[in-house]
Amino acid sequence: MSVQFIETDGGKRLAVLPEADYRALIEAKEENDDLAAVREFDAGLARGEEELIPAEYVNRMIDGENKIRVWREYRGLTVKALAEAAGVTPAYLSQIETGAREGTIETLKKLAAALRTMIDDIA
Repeated sequence: MSVQFIETDGGKRLAVLPEADYRALIEAKEENDDLAAVREFDAGLARGEEELIPAEYVNRMIDGENKIRVWREYRGLTVKALAEAAGVTPAYLSQIETGAREGTIETLKKLAAALRTMIDDIA
């Protein structure tokens, strides 16, 4: 890597390097960030703060299926059981799952807590 140092009129020292070297540094930093994220996830998994979800459930969400329904089924809950745990009626939960109604933020928080996940995972 060849680096040239220059100084601005204001006295600021700058490093100038070939574009290919710059791009290699950016790629190395992104790879390092990815590895750090994987290590953080693995540590959270070991502490029981993260969990692995089978691909079939992830794919259902990616394909656009209602995330609350997918999480509910992954957790092995019925509509009635999840509704009771979240303090909502089964009819309301069913309407949220079918898209007939949108749940309020408060309702989504309760559902996320009952599903043992984060609101971002179901919204």
